[in-house]
Amino acid sequence: MELIKEPESRFIKVRCKCKNEQIIFGKAATTIKCLVCGTVLAEPSGGKTKIKARVLEVLD
Repeated sequence: MELIKEPESRFIKVRCKCKNEQIIFGKAATTIKCLVCGTVLAEPSGGKTKIKARVLEVLD
């Protein structure tokens, strides 16, 4: 019997200061900006993403 490993990365729902909600990847390789106002929501930091916005939900 072979076990299937769970993925370590997740999608994260965040809210910007302008009240826009976006879904971002938990291990993003590029800087993620708000689609409405252009504020930086997350930055890459080697492995996981450094989130600079309010986290609303972690999606599985």
